Amino acid sequence: MTMLRVVTVGAGYFAAFHHEAWRRHPQTELVGVVDADPAKKADFTSLGAALDAKPDIIDIASPPPSHAALVREAIAAGPRAIICQKSFTTSASEAAALAQEADAAGIPLIVHENIRFQPWYRRMKEAMGDLGDIHQLSFRFRTGDGQGPRAYLDRQPYFQTMPRLLIQETAVHWIDTFRFLLGPIEGVYADLRHLNPAVTGEDAGHVLFSFDGGVRGVFDGDRHLDHDTPDPRLTFGEALLEGTEGTITLSGDGALSQRDFGTRETRIIFPPNSWPGFAGDCVYALQAHVASALLGHGHFENEARDYVAVREVEEAIYLSHEEKRWVAT
Repeated sequence: MTMLRVVTVGAGYFAAFHHEAWRRHPQTELVGVVDADPAKKADFTSLGAALDAKPDIIDIASPPPSHAALVREAIAAGPRAIICQKSFTTSASEAAALAQEADAAGIPLIVHENIRFQPWYRRMKEAMGDLGDIHQLSFRFRTGDGQGPRAYLDRQPYFQTMPRLLIQETAVHWIDTFRFLLGPIEGVYADLRHLNPAVTGEDAGHVLFSFDGGVRGVFDGDRHLDHDTPDPRLTFGEALLEGTEGTITLSGDGALSQRDFGTRETRIIFPPNSWPGFAGDCVYALQAHVASALLGHGHFENEARDYVAVREVEEAIYLSHEEKRWVAT
């Protein structure tokens, strides 16, 4: 059985989900973890030092300001594939430059956007054909972790000082997921808010997305509020996909229910489950997808050249909020 050798850059809170997923996959071997902080006790303190392990995949799970230099170093090393965490660099222009460099080198560069790999969204995509003409998709982001002076300090303390929080750090996941479900985004209108004085960036807001054919999407985010769930970090909120022949509802336990137009009866089309790993095991699903494509089964989703559009939409959202107008993307 072919084994793919993996080096991961990053040993922080979220990188641990990457490590666990690589170790669990039957055809990948995590041969090294890199982190410049000696306190993290990683295997290596630089990517260069880890290259003797001859990785097939270099997985960059570090903060966005480090992405450009690390991706370029990875491209020079010539692995079979590179994965880079979202939000993928610090700007759309920087993302586009890296995408071009990876393409020129012939190395697949995949952005680690895991929410689209949550199993309920994969099932929602399959069931969309039963809903007739789609009119709207809405998502209510409600983690309930944004209140008070200690917001985020126990898990991701850097959230407190990010100048852009709700959209750049969080909603970017659903920009990508909305595109996965409904196609390219044509324009946005945004109204963002800053509610917690202990936090630098915006922590609540609404974004209206326009898609082809008049379809609309709504992201309604508020980190201060919660939703009905046994685990607020499973789905992170609730979704509703509406069409002329019916609706699909995502609840906080990861279940999907479908109701036909004109009826009050609902049926479960995707039951809740006890998922290992992070948020429906979406980190494992993404990494397994990359491994499978490298082994000749299927194609890559979310290569960097495609993900640049997500960064462009994100920047359009901030511009829309600042200028109080609709912005085409």
